[in-house]
Amino acid sequence: MTLYVDKDSFIHNIDPLTKLLFVFISIALTYILPTHLFVICVLAFTLLLLLTGKVFTYILPVIGVSLLLIISIIIVQGFFHPDRATLLFEIGSLPIYKEGFAFALLLTLRIINMVCAFGILILTTKPDDLVESLINKGMSPKIGYVFLSVLQIIPQMIAMTSKITDAQRARGMETEGNLLTRIKSFIPLLGPVVLNSLNDTRERSIALEIRGFNAKGTKTFLNESFHYKYGLILKIILVILLIAAIVWRVAL
Repeated sequence: MTLYVDKDSFIHNIDPLTKLLFVFISIALTYILPTHLFVICVLAFTLLLLLTGKVFTYILPVIGVSLLLIISIIIVQGFFHPDRATLLFEIGSLPIYKEGFAFALLLTLRIINMVCAFGILILTTKPDDLVESLINKGMSPKIGYVFLSVLQIIPQMIAMTSKITDAQRARGMETEGNLLTRIKSFIPLLGPVVLNSLNDTRERSIALEIRGFNAKGTKTFLNESFHYKYGLILKIILVILLIAAIVWRVAL
């Protein structure tokens, strides 16, 4: 169970390591050249990749969840930025300063770009392919397993929470209604979800031991490695972009 979305697109057929490199360089570029126009261009390109990969609608709920963090950044920076001097507008009696709002907007663009860049990697790449590619490049299988578990834990916990909610609803517990009712129904979920997660972890560790996960010797792969087209060319282009951005920043 993963967040991978099975589609037939050019982005899906790109080397997982190339997409991982894109994530790091896309995030790094927004910090190397911290101007609004440049960050907007990077974000626009990332959104274009999501559209090309046919997974744009899948990233919208994640951005929606990030709105709480974004709003808090705008409020805090708008009110309390240390360089505040120019009044931009007021919310009631609370002033929002131009300097703080501009900085908050830059942070917001960076966060959305970061979420979308990771979305390209996670939504268009099978976790198994990504981890196998990393292990083929020399990463420890144990670290690869931890990485794979992190990618799978969110959809597994969502499915487990849904299952436990249905079970509690069948026992007569009220789980729908206003916000207070939902909060009350959420608290009893925590115990079963945590205990089931620990139980799943224990069962998975036993299954791995049975399959010789800690056995010494040369490890082999179940699936044959797939040769991706344009992987080397895209990596070179990304590295050139990163170097060009660094040179541009130093020259400014």
